[in-house]
Amino acid sequence: MSVTRYLMPLALIPTLVMAPYGARASTSYQQAKVINVEPHYETVTYTVPTRQCRLETVPVREYRDVGYQPRSHTAPIVGAIIGGVVGNAVMHGKTRKRTGTAVGAVLGASIGADVARQRQQYRDYAPARVSYRQEEVCETVEEVREERTLTGYQVRYRFAGETYVTMMDQDPGRFLRVRVDVTPV
Repeated sequence: MSVTRYLMPLALIPTLVMAPYGARASTSYQQAKVINVEPHYETVTYTVPTRQCRLETVPVREYRDVGYQPRSHTAPIVGAIIGGVVGNAVMHGKTRKRTGTAVGAVLGASIGADVARQRQQYRDYAPARVSYRQEEVCETVEEVREERTLTGYQVRYRFAGETYVTMMDQDPGRFLRVRVDVTPV
């Protein structure tokens, strides 16, 4: 067993015996006259996400679809002829001229086919007309706002010939209840 357990109640005996004869504090409540009440405000800044929308004019392209059209073989044929002539003119000797003509004709036909294909794609998907329409465009922006907020009341009051100031959550009115503690010295 602990010695402190027995000594603790013994230490309280002088306090209990002297209490009726010793100095005691006395607490009471009284009314103090309110002299002035001023509301106290603070400015609070905060951001609010706001959606802002506007109308914009945007172009609308309408493509014409020409559907299936038979491909023309004119460009590859002309390319083969020109390529063959160039290949024949560049090479010297009978065997080399034949080889140059054949290679030039194949390359010319391929280039002509590529040119015809690009031209056909452009014709198929070329914009027929452009019109304009109104379209709503929206975005979210942070809007900064300020607000004055009542944080309390500064109360000036008089009690026993002295003036005091305190902050309170509410306006106390004409009188303020105060706690008075009296302790002899």
